[in-house]
Amino acid sequence: MKHYRPFAWMMAIAIAGMTVTACSSDDNEPEMPFTIDPIEKTALYACGIGQSETRSVADSQNVLFTEDDIEWFSVTTREIKFKDMDEPLYKRMQPFREIEFHLGDNALFVVSSFVGDWDSRVFADLVLHYDEITDSAQGHYYLQDCYPSQFIETDEVKTNIKKNEGKWELFTCYLESMGKLRK
Repeated sequence: MKHYRPFAWMMAIAIAGMTVTACSSDDNEPEMPFTIDPIEKTALYACGIGQSETRSVADSQNVLFTEDDIEWFSVTTREIKFKDMDEPLYKRMQPFREIEFHLGDNALFVVSSFVGDWDSRVFADLVLHYDEITDSAQGHYYLQDCYPSQFIETDEVKTNIKKNEGKWELFTCYLESMGKLRK
């Protein structure tokens, strides 16, 4: 629940601003519509989806991380750097079979699995890969189109990449607007 506090404060300030704007209208001034950039009133977060759950069940109890937990995201390597958390992210993700990324009320994309370097399964869709072999002192997280990466040229993976193209653009544009994108 502590992840929702900044979002709640932002919404409260926006509502208070609308109220003050509406109350302080001068009759001599032309009335200007109050608008908020849609990106400013949304929040990026990811929910875990368990074996028996459906996507509609994802709620605040299943929130794995929010935009506040993201330090930066690299477009070139697709590494997503998280800030230090009370509990390591890889431990939070263990009970879930999928991870659904949301931007406000809209689902962006579903990550089919959370995988580690030790995983021998093949995934032809998005995965969150925890790499601890490259740097054993500190693991790294990557959003990858498939796992292992040598399957990137298969037709199934190419189809999934195409399907997620627009959603990736929303994801990266939002992170760029928050100053969390590395190119």
